[in-house]
Formats: sequence, C-alpha cells, structure tokens
Amino acid sequence: MEMKKVSSGKLRAIGYDAGSRVLQVEFDDGRVMQYSPVPGEVYRRLAGAGAMWSYFRDNIEDEYSGRRMR
Repeated sequence: MEMKKVSSGKLRAIGYDAGSRVLQVEFDDGRVMQYSPVPGEVYRRLAGAGAMWSYFRDNIEDEYSGRRMR
C-alpha cells in the first residue's frame, strides 16, 4: 500500500487500499495500525483535512476496528 507522508499531531503517514477498504496509519512512535472497513469518502476527508489528527480521532479511531501491524 502506498503511504503518504503527513505531519499532523501524532500522524506521520496514511495510506488506503480501496479494494479492501483498509486505511493504514503510521504514528510518530513508529506504530502502524490498519482500520477497516473504511469508506473511500472517509479516507478522502482525512487526507484533505486541515487538522488530520483531529479528524482521525473524531471520525476513525473509535469508529472502525483497528489492528496493530507493528
């Protein structure tokens, strides 16, 4: 999955696989989490948010099941 580097709060990179509807997020501590099933529109809103960290916390973190990758 292609990751886009970001710098917003604790977020350092985000990526999305539209086929499996998986959002991958890398945090500033090196932890990588995958969230699913995340609609494409939610990813687009995250990627375009002025405050990505706030959008992630408010709309993704507790709304979708996440699993730690590393």
